[in-house]
Amino acid sequence: MPQIEAIQSELRSAGLDAWLFYDFHHRDPIAGRVLGLDPGAMGTRRWFYLVPKRGTPRKLVHRIEAGALDSLPGRKLVYAGLDELRRNLPRLIGGAKKVAMQYSPQNAIPYVSLVDAGTIEMVRAQGCRVVTSADLVQKFEASWSAEQYESHVEAGRAVDRTTQEAFLYAATQVRAKSPLTEYELQQWMLAQFRASGVTTAEPPIVAVGRHTADPHYEPRPSGSSPIRAGDLLLLDVWGKLDRPGSVYYDITWMGYLGAEVPRKYAKIFAIVSQARDRAIAFVQQSLAAGRALQGWQVDHVAREVIAKARYGKYFVHRTGHNIGQEVHGNGANMDGLETHDTRRVLPRTCFSIEPGIYLQEFGVRSEVNVYVEGSEAKVTGPMQTGILPLLA
Repeated sequence: MPQIEAIQSELRSAGLDAWLFYDFHHRDPIAGRVLGLDPGAMGTRRWFYLVPKRGTPRKLVHRIEAGALDSLPGRKLVYAGLDELRRNLPRLIGGAKKVAMQYSPQNAIPYVSLVDAGTIEMVRAQGCRVVTSADLVQKFEASWSAEQYESHVEAGRAVDRTTQEAFLYAATQVRAKSPLTEYELQQWMLAQFRASGVTTAEPPIVAVGRHTADPHYEPRPSGSSPIRAGDLLLLDVWGKLDRPGSVYYDITWMGYLGAEVPRKYAKIFAIVSQARDRAIAFVQQSLAAGRALQGWQVDHVAREVIAKARYGKYFVHRTGHNIGQEVHGNGANMDGLETHDTRRVLPRTCFSIEPGIYLQEFGVRSEVNVYVEGSEAKVTGPMQTGILPLLA
């Protein structure tokens, strides 16, 4: 059962008349999760569910799938043809004038821009002003329970252990002159995950040499690079406990297959880690001072450090992303580049801080997770202070 009273309280606080949910062929997983619907249920016809700021919710469903929203409270309206749907929309919306939907003006925040333009036009035709539900989504999708935080910490211990063991395994294989590719090390890590009760939607990134300059490099069974002495090795690793409701832990660490890290790598890592640390400090200081904090502002702080070091054009992705039951969650991202994320950083949410510099020859990234609780923000795992010399 969804938290109707909690939703209505948030609507009143935000000055909204209603939150209008809409789905067709499960195109909006946010709606299903917030409302507690069965993701495996049939969804071949359009449905609407309106939660007003006060009073009883209303639903509009197709006659063929009339029971689609029976698990939810509220008065049911039904339609068969398009004309009947349009006649029932005014009854569904009632007197609501300012309505939130999974929509983002100019697609500024694509993660919540899930309702098609035609449906938005239909709702606007009822005299409604449609606004983004982005901050409402954060409240009900991105805020963690105490149990979820503990699942993050537990997953973190397993992910950290697997990451460090992967570095040791790579070093052992290189010393023994035993062949090892990026893909083989990735698969070895996944085996460690399974043994630790950790799961992941996508496998970790294992990259050496020029592949470290590709932020989303994917090693393949054929064509991935061998891992050799003298290689820079990047491990981007994320996972969560293999049980319902668990949330992700997501990190990036770097090692060097040699006894001493070359200066060209150490120099870039020092800049990246400074950007990471400045961003973390900015978050902590802003919250401690009671200042409202938006995702783009955190990105700006990290990006300014790298720009001053004259590597700004090589920082080609956002500073961080929200973390939840999906590794890229539906809360505020630390992003002023790919989007201008004006969503507030809310209590009981978690996000990555992961600045990077990606040159033609190699790339460097350092990634940690930051959890916000009240006026405090804490890094939930160890922070790398320098590239690890793996053959020292």
